[in-house]
Amino acid sequence: MPRDSFDVPLAGLGPGMGGNVRFLRYGSAEAAPKAYLHAALHADEAPGLLVLHHLRDLLDAAEARGEILGQIVIAPYANPLGLSQVIHGDHLGRFDLASGQNFNRGWPDLAPELIARLGARLRSCAEANRALIRATIRDILAARRAASPLQSLFGVLAAEAFDADLVLDLHCDDEGLMHLFLHPAIWPQMQDLAAGLGCHAVFAQRGAAGGPFAAACMEPWLQLAAAFPDHPVPVGCQSATVELRGFADVSDGLARADALALMDALRRRGYLAGPVPPAPDPLCAMTDFAACDMLRAPGFGIIVYHAALGERVSKGQMVAEIVDPSGSGAAARTPVLACTDGLVLTRRLKKLVAAGQVIAKIAGETPLPHRSGYLLED
Repeated sequence: MPRDSFDVPLAGLGPGMGGNVRFLRYGSAEAAPKAYLHAALHADEAPGLLVLHHLRDLLDAAEARGEILGQIVIAPYANPLGLSQVIHGDHLGRFDLASGQNFNRGWPDLAPELIARLGARLRSCAEANRALIRATIRDILAARRAASPLQSLFGVLAAEAFDADLVLDLHCDDEGLMHLFLHPAIWPQMQDLAAGLGCHAVFAQRGAAGGPFAAACMEPWLQLAAAFPDHPVPVGCQSATVELRGFADVSDGLARADALALMDALRRRGYLAGPVPPAPDPLCAMTDFAACDMLRAPGFGIIVYHAALGERVSKGQMVAEIVDPSGSGAAARTPVLACTDGLVLTRRLKKLVAAGQVIAKIAGETPLPHRSGYLLED
């Protein structure tokens, strides 16, 4: 069983309304290194929930054997606000209905305040700076007051995650293969995780203000290092967004295999005692997300796919057609062509689409000229 199980209430909810985030802590709150994992920040994404269910069973057994060396914190369900958003029988967990904000955007950017506070306090010792930065992160977050339930949720999760050495944010795609998003600065240290999970793609995710959770955990360390090049500022947090295949890929077999891969990654990093398993050979290298061709529907209609998930396609190949239900014959069908050579990484589950909606992602290797700016989907 976890050393500690505790609920943190959310602020800003109306009278009689309750909401808590539950955390499970293995190891003491002062132990290091610290790993943080949560699932369903996009609240309708179920695969991560079952993975953490199996991971908890594995960690309970490890705790009983006395194998916990560091600190491992799990939020089995990261987003109670999104959990409650069931409208006419449909769970809408990606966006906050009160504000319209994507739950995985707009995370606190602590870098400016850290830079202002720490300019004269950094030392010549990397480990001393690591401890100082972590303590300052905790101080900044403790002083913030939430003006809404969404801000309260962000603050509660950030308070447990932003001082961790390792952060894994478990998501899924519509219909997809296993893949990761992470910063290229930590790719050498995270290759074993990608290989162990069997990732078919790993995309470079660089930080941006108002960005996703995983980037917000790591970006302050990188910005501090850039602002103070004469001081040894380590990369104090390695974070990744883990895309656990697709919405429908939920089974005990898949989830337990993924949980075992996470246990292996934790052992290799010193969070657990016991034999350290070697990482398997990776299935892919890291590529820039600008090399991922995001195919969009040219108009309203029904998707008919001509390329299977996991199929390799060539530039100019027809991946799908959008069928106008009011039309007839070939004139009612608009082809959607690949803009790059690559692997069909994701497809859309719901086959009735509006113009501009993403219907597939093709993981290529060469950045595409029309793919620039902040590249993650809303």
